[in-house]
Amino acid sequence: MTITLYTKTGCPWCEEALVLLREKKVEFTEKECRSNVANFEELQAKSGQTLTPTLDVDGEILADSDAAAISAFLKTKGVEGF
Repeated sequence: MTITLYTKTGCPWCEEALVLLREKKVEFTEKECRSNVANFEELQAKSGQTLTPTLDVDGEILADSDAAAISAFLKTKGVEGF
């Protein structure tokens, strides 16, 4: 399972999502979009929008979410700890 979290520096919801994933010891890749144009363009192409945090789990997108929504989404995907 491949998990990618698109974030923007300074976004409080992104920080909450990062804390959640780290506390649950989930393996994921963070792609910061405010300072990296390629990551921002990838976020737009995958999700059709520009808001973060956005989660990509094996190509399934949860856009513009918060920690509670991410937790529920990962539970449906069978991610350990959720």
